[in-house]
Amino acid sequence: MRPTMKDVASAAGVALKTVSRVVNGEPGVHPGTAERVREAIQLLGYSRNESASVLRRGRTATVGLVIEDSADPFYAVLSRAVEDITTGYGCLLLSGSSSEDPARERELVGAFCARRVGGLIVVPAGADHSYLRPELEAGTPAVFVDRPPGPGLDVDTVLTDNAGGAGMAARHLLAHGHTRIAFLGDEPSIFTAARRLHGFRTAMGHLFDERLVAMRTPSPAGVRADVERMLALDAPPTALFTGNGRLTVTVLRALAGRLPALVGFDDFELADLLVPGVTVVAQDPAEMGRVAAELLFRRMHGDTGPSEHPLLPVRLITRGSGELPV
Repeated sequence: MRPTMKDVASAAGVALKTVSRVVNGEPGVHPGTAERVREAIQLLGYSRNESASVLRRGRTATVGLVIEDSADPFYAVLSRAVEDITTGYGCLLLSGSSSEDPARERELVGAFCARRVGGLIVVPAGADHSYLRPELEAGTPAVFVDRPPGPGLDVDTVLTDNAGGAGMAARHLLAHGHTRIAFLGDEPSIFTAARRLHGFRTAMGHLFDERLVAMRTPSPAGVRADVERMLALDAPPTALFTGNGRLTVTVLRALAGRLPALVGFDDFELADLLVPGVTVVAQDPAEMGRVAAELLFRRMHGDTGPSEHPLLPVRLITRGSGELPV
C-alpha cells in the first residue's frame, strides 16, 4: 500500500492538517515542524495524490499542445520550447499531432480537456473552433500558434511575419537580376501558405506570373512535375522560392544537379553544408513556442487582459543559392 498523509502525520507526530499545509506549500507551519514532516515524507516515500488534488481544484498541473506533425523539425523545436517553459512552471505537457485533420484536432483538444488540462496551445488544422467556446467559458485558457483560430474566436495568437518574409525573399532574388521567379507553396487552404503567397505576389508586382505558382502538399513527384512544367514555358523561371522547409528539401532532391537560384522559407539542418549553401528566410520556432507558453501561463495565473497577437520577425540568411546570377 502506498503511504498516505495519515501515515506521514503519524510518523511526524503532527495533525493531518499540518501535513496537508506542508505538502501544498501553505503558510502557518513552524519551520521545525515542517522539517519533521518533510523527513517523514522522505522516509516513507510519500507522494501527493494528484487525482485527489484534481478533484479539489478542478484543473491538473498539465498543458495540452496540439501541433501539425511531431516529426516535422519545425514543430519538434516549437514543442520542445513549450515543454521547457511548462517544466519550468512545474507542470507536465501532453501533446499530439493533428496531421492537418480538423477532426483529429478536435479529438485531441477534447481528450485534453477531458483530463482537465490547465491550458491549451493549438496549431489549428481547421477553420471552425466554435467547439472550444464551452471550455473557454469554463475558464480553460487557450493560445493559438503559427496560425489564427477560425472567425469569431478572440484568443491570444502568436504568428510569424509570413507575408513579410516571403516579400523579403522575392525582393532578394529580384535584386540579383531575376525577374522570372517561381513560387512553390503548400496547400492554399493553409494560413501560412496563403500569407506567403500574398507576400510574394505583392513584392513581385507586375512581374508576378500565375503560371509560375504551384501550391500542393509536398511530394517528390508533384514538385518534379510542377517544376518541369514551369521550365518548359517559353520564358522559364531562373529562380525558385519554396514556401516551407519540407518543400525546399523536396526541391533539392528532385532537381539535384540542375537547380536554379533558390530561396526557401524556413531554415533546416545541413542547409549551410550544401554546395552552394541554401539561402533561407528563417523564422524562430523556439521563440514562437516560448512566447506562446509564457502567454498561456500568464492567463493560467489570472491575467484577464485583452487578447494579444504578437507577430514575430523573420530574417534572411544568405548562403549562396539565393545569390546565383541569372
